[in-house]
Amino acid sequence: MHQVVQGPFWAAQLDQGQRVIIYYFLVIAGLAMLAQFVRTWVGRNEVGTKYRPAMFASLGVTGAAFLSYVVLTAKFDLGYAQTSGSPDGAGAVWSPTKDAIWSWAPRYMDWSITVPLLMVQLVVVSSLIGAAATRFRTIGIAGAWLMIFTGFIGGVAIDDGSSIPALAIWGVISGIFMVILYVVIITMVLKARRDLSAPVSRTFLTASVLLMVIWFAYPIVFGLQGLGVSGGLTVTAQVILSAADIIAKVGFGALIHKIALQRTAEDVVAGEDVHPESIYISGSKESDAVLPPTDAAARQIPTGGRTARGASA
Repeated sequence: MHQVVQGPFWAAQLDQGQRVIIYYFLVIAGLAMLAQFVRTWVGRNEVGTKYRPAMFASLGVTGAAFLSYVVLTAKFDLGYAQTSGSPDGAGAVWSPTKDAIWSWAPRYMDWSITVPLLMVQLVVVSSLIGAAATRFRTIGIAGAWLMIFTGFIGGVAIDDGSSIPALAIWGVISGIFMVILYVVIITMVLKARRDLSAPVSRTFLTASVLLMVIWFAYPIVFGLQGLGVSGGLTVTAQVILSAADIIAKVGFGALIHKIALQRTAEDVVAGEDVHPESIYISGSKESDAVLPPTDAAARQIPTGGRTARGASA
């Protein structure tokens, strides 16, 4: 017999349909992370070296998230045992086991890595440079991690997430760090409006607003945790968080990649950087290929009656 546990979300019994829906969204979210990881890896050299750290951060985000969803899916499978219904699943009721909490808790471990990296991505493609970039990056990383960790304390660590006072207290503390992150992001947006070109500034604003809006999904689900236990509420929470993760990691990552491309093209056109390939954004050519001087010279036939291979002309 599997041990049935009590607690929020992961303590609820699920029918066959609810179980299948959760499976669907866990797998879809994991595959979306894998697809974005591959896309970012293939396109990492499409942007200039100045903005390439944003691509590496994106690889970290999607790689960690993909592994997290592998764990979530495996633990979800192990965390529930069929307690009634036919063997083929008709009329089945699935009850949580002692492992059910791990179909939920790994999300916090994922976010502890990926949310700070989201802030790194935003800082890299912003108009911040030097000490200002370092300061904002440090505050962003620290604030993001503290936001997630304090939420983990109230949502999972204390009484398996079943304590309403703990949810309230640590939820407020986590919310304070969330406000700090919003101030950081808004400050970068205001600076971008002054320092970046209009097209880049618009994309930066879109990425920032997307991140701030989708982050509201997480405290909403955190708040739902104190409302009670039901299969429908468990499905709702898992679906919301899986969809929010896709938007925050895949959608946001695509916008960051676009900003990096835009800024690379502008640097090439302005003569501030070189790039070995022409840059296209949505099918529109933004800049021509410009080789470094040494590479260009190596491809020219020198004067003096000799070819590039050293033979007599």
